[in-house]
Amino acid sequence: MDIIEAIVLGIIQGMTEFLPVSSSGHLEIGKYIFGVDADSSFAFSVAVHGATVLSTIVVFRHEIIKLLKGASQFRYNDETRYILKILVSLIPVMIVGFAFKEKVEGYFDGNISFVGFMLIVTAMLLIFSSIIRKANREINYLDAFVIGIAQAFAVLPGISRSGATISTGLALGNSPAGMARFSFLMVLIPVIGANLVELLDGGFGAAAEISVGAIITGFVAAFISGYIACRWMIKLVQKGRLYWFGIYCLILGIIVIVFT
Repeated sequence: MDIIEAIVLGIIQGMTEFLPVSSSGHLEIGKYIFGVDADSSFAFSVAVHGATVLSTIVVFRHEIIKLLKGASQFRYNDETRYILKILVSLIPVMIVGFAFKEKVEGYFDGNISFVGFMLIVTAMLLIFSSIIRKANREINYLDAFVIGIAQAFAVLPGISRSGATISTGLALGNSPAGMARFSFLMVLIPVIGANLVELLDGGFGAAAEISVGAIITGFVAAFISGYIACRWMIKLVQKGRLYWFGIYCLILGIIVIVFT
C-alpha cells in the first residue's frame, strides 16, 4: 500500500464510518480494487477506525465533558444513567470480541461477495427505519442492550454500524437526535479497545506490506473526513433521510455480487 492508496482508503473510512453505508464494507471493497492483501492490512483497518473515534471525540467533546463531570459527582444522576446505558450497550460486542475474535477477523479475508450481501442487509434496515413512525422516547436500559446487539452484528463487513444501531433505535421508538448521539458515543470504547489490543499484539508493526507512513497518512485522512461526515450525519438523521443511503447500499451490494 502506497501513500496515495492510504489517503484514499482513509477518506473512504472516515466518510463511511458515520454515513450509514458500512465503513468496513467500503474499506474491503477499496482494498480489493487496489489489490491490497486483506491479511496484512488488518492493522491499517484498525488504525483508521481509531482515527474516526478521535473525530467523534472532537465533535462530541462538550457532551463527553458534561458526562464525565456528572459521573465524577458519584451520584445516580442523568449523566451517570447515560454512561451506564452506554456500558450496557457494550455487553454484546464485548462477548463477540472476546469469544469470536478470530472468527470475526476471518470475515476480512477479501470475500467481496459476502460484503455485497451484507450491504443489502444494511439497505433493508435503512429503508425500514425510514418508513416506520418516528417517536421521541428516551433510550432505556433494554433499548441500550438491543441496540448493542445490533452493534455486535455490525462487526461483519458490509453491515453499517451507525445504520444498524440508529435503525434499531428508531424502530424501538427513540428520537432521531437521541439515537444519533447515542450511536456515535457508544462506539468509542470498543474501537479504542480494539486499537489497544492491536498495539499490545504488535499488529501495527507486523505487516510488512503496510508501512508506518501509510498507516499514519491513512489515520490523518480518516480523521479529517470523519469529522466532516460526523457533523453531516447528525443533521441527516434529524431530517430522517436515511432511505437514500438504503437505496445506495442496495445498488452497491447488487453490483458487488454481480461483478466479483
